[in-house]
Amino acid sequence: MSPHATGRLRVRRSVAVGVPLVVIAALVAAGPDASASDEDAHVVRTATLGDIPLGTFSNALLPGTVDDDRGIDLGGIGSDIYPAGRKGEFWTVTDRGPNGQIKVSGTKRRTFPVPGFDPAIVKIRVVGDTVQVLDALPVTTSSGRAVTGLSNQAGRDEAPYSYDAKSPLSYNPNGLDTEGIVRAADGSFWLVDEYGPSLVHVSARGKVLTRYVPKGLNLTGTDYPVVEALPAILLHRKINRGFEGLAQLPGSDLVLALQSPLSLPNPAAGEASRTTRLLRFSPKKKAVTAEYAYRFDPVNVVDPSEDDTSELKISSVVAVGGNRLLVEERTDKAARLQLVKLERDANILGGPYDDDTTSPSLEQLDDPAASGVPVLDKRLVVDLGTVAGVPGKVEGIARVDHDTLALINDNDFGMTDGAGAFDAQGRLVDSGIETKVVYVRLPHGI
Repeated sequence: MSPHATGRLRVRRSVAVGVPLVVIAALVAAGPDASASDEDAHVVRTATLGDIPLGTFSNALLPGTVDDDRGIDLGGIGSDIYPAGRKGEFWTVTDRGPNGQIKVSGTKRRTFPVPGFDPAIVKIRVVGDTVQVLDALPVTTSSGRAVTGLSNQAGRDEAPYSYDAKSPLSYNPNGLDTEGIVRAADGSFWLVDEYGPSLVHVSARGKVLTRYVPKGLNLTGTDYPVVEALPAILLHRKINRGFEGLAQLPGSDLVLALQSPLSLPNPAAGEASRTTRLLRFSPKKKAVTAEYAYRFDPVNVVDPSEDDTSELKISSVVAVGGNRLLVEERTDKAARLQLVKLERDANILGGPYDDDTTSPSLEQLDDPAASGVPVLDKRLVVDLGTVAGVPGKVEGIARVDHDTLALINDNDFGMTDGAGAFDAQGRLVDSGIETKVVYVRLPHGI
């Protein structure tokens, strides 16, 4: 736990949703960057989430789900952030929970130190330099059970293991690696998931209503409805690089961002590619209505310290009016926000690049535009890597007003990879990285 934690945890019931929720008090964080020029993008507020034992948090929502949190605190809520209506309040979502990698006999194994952890939708409030947790909703199956964050399918997803990578765990078809979040007008939520990849409709109380997955996924054994409504080409998503960004356009259409290029025709092609895809989904039609090619900048432009193209990711997309989006291109250490417009003539849905026998694939094209592919035009809004006070691994972005963005980082629950992530007693050796909400002022607005 951080030595700066001074808050107390207490559990109460929300009048609005009727489930156990968590409230925390004052925490310590860095203040605004008073030295920044008004002509530059600069941090105007930083708030920090304090230490909440993960077992206490999870068991307050679904009693008995976590028997040993291994000394891990609540984290990972920085998978996305979405305005909750009141000033300073936001909806956030955790990812699948604490996880890491340990190499055994030369092969990396995916570890789940708290396998009972259930992804949660978390409502927060920024007050001064503190982040307060107001509400929390467990994501549950039709019968009210935890979906968990465990891998879904053997042979497609990474095999799950215990914290020390010694004991295999069971796959769970209900498991979700939740990322982006938006809230619909009726109070329900939409989430995206990296496993399927999938789009998940969740009730106002956290129950999965429908999970939309790629055609041909053949996901069976779930305790909620699954509909194969997404293009089959998405079956070629890179492991751990499914959908991560989600935006809600005026009129309620959704935009889903594939974190990384597809592995087409093979993983090596995907690792080397700079072209990923955005999908437009109509909740009214319950169908994908458009698909767009999005081209990353070279990796050393996004992050001058990086030379590995496979480190490029889209982690957040934000609707900013009409068919315009802010798109976050990032590595784990730097990020840039691009403004794009979803033009009707840029739609590639159902074309040759949705056929996995097309050669070369979209991902293999050195210059898709020169090959006749209508790549989305973009304009740089801000290079967050040059803004002092912005944390690493920013995964969530929300628009506060015309001039201000709220950013949230994913602290990975304080986890690191490798056998040294836990001590001899099986307790977490915390990375010391905290969850922060940072407000950035843009001199020219959006």
